[in-house]
Amino acid sequence: MQDKITSKRRIFEILAVTLTAGGKFLFMDYLDLRLPYVIAAVIGWSLYIIVRSRHQKGILSYWGFRKDNFLKTVKLLWPFALASVLVFLIIGAYQGTLNPSWHILPILITYPLWGIIQQFLIIGLISGNLHDMERPDLNKYVVIVFSAIIFSIVHFPSFWLMTGTFLLALFYGLIYLRIRNIYALGIFHGWLGAIFYYTVVGTDPFEEAFLVWIQ
Repeated sequence: MQDKITSKRRIFEILAVTLTAGGKFLFMDYLDLRLPYVIAAVIGWSLYIIVRSRHQKGILSYWGFRKDNFLKTVKLLWPFALASVLVFLIIGAYQGTLNPSWHILPILITYPLWGIIQQFLIIGLISGNLHDMERPDLNKYVVIVFSAIIFSIVHFPSFWLMTGTFLLALFYGLIYLRIRNIYALGIFHGWLGAIFYYTVVGTDPFEEAFLVWIQ
């Protein structure tokens, strides 16, 4: 990447992500505007990505929007993903929260897009900026744990979502700072998140996000 990212730019991005995360509590939890919030966040941050890519050469690759290391990243993720799904099923069966439904199919298709944006915000902009910022010079593991805590807090008050996203962000943070690929992380996040909802959490995000608007 030819142009250096300034500390002011990094701080601005971290604050913007924090504001977006805070909006979840207002628009999703309080106003119950789950789908409009997600759509607005996806469109808004997609526009930011497009604008930055036109003004700063190499920024997409730096962030992890790249294809050259996609399969390499997938190879690191799939054992964790398979183990996670097995754990989800065991917990769901024990709790009696397994919620098999065809509704999971559209979620498996659409949720990865939201997963890519989430990983870009939490792992790409928070972990990436804190790790690469000149001052303060933070330890890699401090950055990973801090980002995981932020991601967990955003999913308050659900115990299982807070626990799951914290552990996921720890693993993803380690992977991202080793090999940056937002596509792979986002897709796996979307798939695991969808399965997590229909097994451990026992809810139906398709009904909560989509059906509520057409019924």
